Amino acid sequence: MFIQIFSTGGTIDKVYFDALSDFQIGEPMATDILQQARVGFEYSVESLTRKDSLELTDADRDLIHAKVAACPYEHILITHGTDTMTVTGAALADIDDKVIVLTGAMQPARFRDTDASFNLGLAVGALNCLPHGVYVAMSGKVFPVDQVRKNRLAGRFEGR
Repeated sequence: MFIQIFSTGGTIDKVYFDALSDFQIGEPMATDILQQARVGFEYSVESLTRKDSLELTDADRDLIHAKVAACPYEHILITHGTDTMTVTGAALADIDDKVIVLTGAMQPARFRDTDASFNLGLAVGALNCLPHGVYVAMSGKVFPVDQVRKNRLAGRFEGR
């Protein structure tokens, strides 16, 4: 199985920028996480945007849609900010010949106490098992994109 990974930014890729604790979006962390895990599959990582998901525009989502639709591979993983992950997922719902899983993190991957590696591993596992469709892999669960919401108070994703 070959997995095409598209990075859009979000908390998973954030790094400290300066002494004022300002965060910026850095290089995609998926590559580092998968290299450290010594995975047994082939993949490619392409950065599409480096934005907080609240800053993503319709044009950005059009770009993501075009890249996913044109991709020759069936298994697509998208790292994404958690705030609008379901909005982007819904924009991809008309692509019916691929398994598309969106994931991200509540804390930057560079932090010690992060869920990034866990969520990325969950997303990869889900790609191996799911039928065509669009899904969100977060908080230890995999949800169809239209059946999930972010619970900010609890700091996790839940079914609707």
